[in-house]
Amino acid sequence: MTSSALLEVVALMRRLRAECGWKASQTHRTLARHLLEETYETLEAIESGDDDHLREELGDLLLQVLFHAAIAEQEGRFDLEDVAAGLATKLRHRNPHVFGDLVETDPVRINEAWEAAKATEKQRADLWEGIPAALPALAFASKVLDRHERAGVAAPPAPTDPDPAVAVGEELLATVERARAQGVDPEQALRDAVRRRRP
Repeated sequence: MTSSALLEVVALMRRLRAECGWKASQTHRTLARHLLEETYETLEAIESGDDDHLREELGDLLLQVLFHAAIAEQEGRFDLEDVAAGLATKLRHRNPHVFGDLVETDPVRINEAWEAAKATEKQRADLWEGIPAALPALAFASKVLDRHERAGVAAPPAPTDPDPAVAVGEELLATVERARAQGVDPEQALRDAVRRRRP
C-alpha cells in the first residue's frame, strides 16, 4: 500500500471544502449524524461478510474523519497530521508488548496492559466519565459494568420499585451481566438473534 491514495483524498477534501457550497457550510455538529450513520453502515457491512461492501463503507467512514479534520484545519485548530500523530503516540504507549519492553503473548493480559496504559492517560473524576450516553442501551450497560468491574466497585443493588418498566430494565441489566460473565457481547448477540428471526 502506498500513501498516494491517502494524500489524494486529503487534497480532494480540502478542495471540496473550498469549492463546494454544501461541504463548505458543514460543521462538526451538522456532520455528527452522518458519522453515526456511516458507523452503523460499516457494522452492517462487517456482518454481511462482503469485502467489497466493507471496503466501500470503510471509505465512507474515512470520509467522515477527513471531513472533520479539514474543518478543524480551516479553523486553525488541528489537521489530519495532528490526528494521525496523536494516534501513533497512543498506539505506541498502549502496546508495550510490541513497542516497549513488556514480554507478553496472552491476549487477555495484553488487553489488561492496554487498559492500564489507558487509565494512566485518562485520569477520570467519575467512574462513568467518558462513556457516551448515546451508546445503544445494551452496549452502554456493558461498558458501565466493565468500568465498575475494573474499578472494583460494586453496582448499587436493584431497586424494589413495583413499576413494570423498572423490573424489565433490571432483567435486561441482569442479562447483560450474564452475557459478560460468559464472554458474550450482549449487543452483538441480540442483533444476531433478531436477524435469525427475519422471515
